Amino acid sequence: MERPIRQAHLVASGDLRVAANRAGWPAQAAMERDLGAAFASAGVELKRAHPFDAAEGHGFISSQRMGMDVFARIPRDEPVVVAVAVWQYSHHLLAGLRSHRGPILTVANWSGQWPGLVGMLNLDGSLTKAGIGYSRSWSERFDDAPFLAGLREWIEHGTVTHDLSHVRSLDPAELGSAERELGRRLADALDRDKAILGVFDEGCMGMYNAIIDDELLNPLGIYKERLSQSALVAEMRAVAGAEAVAVRRWLDDAGMTFHIGSDEASELTDAQVLAQCRMYVTAVRIADRFGCDAIGIQYQQGLKDMAPASDLVEGLLNDPNRPPVYDAGGGRELYAGQALPHFNEVDEGAAVDALITNRVWRELRFDPSTTLHDLRWGEHYRGDGIDDFVWVFEISGAVPASHLEGGYAGAEGHRQPAMYFPLGGSTLAGVSRPGEIVWSRLFVAGGALHLDLGRGSAITLPADETRRRREATTPEWPIMHAVLHGVGRDAMMARHQANHVQVAYAPSAADADRALAAKAAVFAALGVSVHLCGDVALG
Repeated sequence: MERPIRQAHLVASGDLRVAANRAGWPAQAAMERDLGAAFASAGVELKRAHPFDAAEGHGFISSQRMGMDVFARIPRDEPVVVAVAVWQYSHHLLAGLRSHRGPILTVANWSGQWPGLVGMLNLDGSLTKAGIGYSRSWSERFDDAPFLAGLREWIEHGTVTHDLSHVRSLDPAELGSAERELGRRLADALDRDKAILGVFDEGCMGMYNAIIDDELLNPLGIYKERLSQSALVAEMRAVAGAEAVAVRRWLDDAGMTFHIGSDEASELTDAQVLAQCRMYVTAVRIADRFGCDAIGIQYQQGLKDMAPASDLVEGLLNDPNRPPVYDAGGGRELYAGQALPHFNEVDEGAAVDALITNRVWRELRFDPSTTLHDLRWGEHYRGDGIDDFVWVFEISGAVPASHLEGGYAGAEGHRQPAMYFPLGGSTLAGVSRPGEIVWSRLFVAGGALHLDLGRGSAITLPADETRRRREATTPEWPIMHAVLHGVGRDAMMARHQANHVQVAYAPSAADADRALAAKAAVFAALGVSVHLCGDVALG
C-alpha cells in the first residue's frame, strides 16, 4: 500500500431467513458501533456500504444478488471491512469480493449468543478456497490491545499478521512403519474399491468452503452420488407408521428423554419425532440403494418448510449403536452394527474426514462414532483443577449418543429453535463425556486439499458452569467442553479454515496419539497435505 487507510467501506452479510436477520440485527448494530469507534480512534472513517432496510427490519445483505449490487457501488481499489456478528451466508459476498482489488478485513465479535466468529470462519474458509486475499481479526469489545495492534497494522499495510508457529507440515518419514503401512493399505483400498458420498443437495447455507470439487475428490477414490432432498421427503411418506414407532420405542428403551409438549409452533411434539424417525429410516434405505459410504442432508433451506429438523437423524447415523433399519421387505438389516457417517449441512470437508476417520478407527478397533461441531465460542476457565481456555464446541443437535455422558440415557430431545426450524423436530442433546479426542479439518487452499490435525481433551466442568455456557449459546444443542493441546484461542482463530471442526474419541491419550498418526498416514498416502497443529505425538 502506498499510503495509510483513511476510509473503509463496511459490509454485513446475513441469513436468507428474515426472522434470523431481524433477531440478530441488534447484535450487529452494537458491534458496528464499537467497531466504528475503534476505527475512528485510529483516524479512519468506517462508511457503511448499504443502508438499514426499515421494511425488512435489519441492515444485512440478504441475498447473492443484493451483494452483487452493493459491491457494484464500491470502488474496487478501496478498503473493505466485513463485520460479522451473527451467522451469515458467505455466497452473499463472494462475487463482490472475488473482483475486489483493495484490502479486505474480516472482523468477528466474540459472543456465545451471537456466533459471529462462526460466520467469519466460514467466510474466511470460502475466501481461502477462492484464492481471495484477506486479513482477519476478532474481539469482544474492539478496544483490547491485540485487536487495536492488528487494526493499526491493517491501516498502515493492508494486512494483519498472526502467529502460526503452532502449525507444521507433516513429514511422512516421521510416521512409524505400522502407520505408513496402514495408510498405504487404506489408501489402496479406496483406490481399488472407491467410496460414495450421498449428497442430499449441495451448498447448504452458502457454505462455498464446504463444497469439494470432483477434480479434487475423485483422485482420492471418493465420488459423489448427487441426491435430492425432495426424494427424501417423498419416500418418508412410504415408511410404515409401525416402523417409525419402532425407532421411537428403541430410543425410549435406550433411555433417551424427549421433552414433549402439544404446541407444534413452539414445543416438541410426538408427531415431529415420528416424522424424524421416518426420515431416519428413509435416509438409511436411500444410502443402501445407492451404495453410499456416508451421506449428508442439507436440511436448512431445502427441508425447513417441508419436514422437522434432520439433526436427530444425523446423530443416530453417526453411532454404530442405533435403531435397526431394514429394507422395505423387512428381511435385511441395513448397515448392521455400523455407523453410517453423516456430514452435517452437507459439509464435504467433514464428509471425507468422517469417512477416513470411520475406517481408521474401525481398523484400530475403536468406537468410530464421529461428528462435526461448530467452533462456537469459549472462555478461559480457572478452578476445580482447570486453568485453561475451554472451547464450546456445539452443533445443532446432531451428536452421536456415544459422545455424551450417559450415552442415550444422558441424551435429551428438545424442540429446535423456531427462528431457524419452523417445523421443529428433536435435537440429540447432552454434554459430551470427558475423554481424549482427535480434532481435524479438511479444507481447500491453492487448488489443493489440506488437513489440519491436532489433539485435545473433552473435559468436565462444574454443573453451574456447564449450565451458564449452554444458556450463553443454544441450550437445546449438544455441547463439548474442549481443551486443545498446544493451540490457544487466538492461534486457533488465526489458522482455522471453517466454521466446523471434526472430532472423534479414543480410549486413552496413547490411543489418541496412535489414531492421529494413523489418520495422518492415510491422508498423506492419498496425497493430501497434512499439517500438525499444537502438541502432537506421532508415536
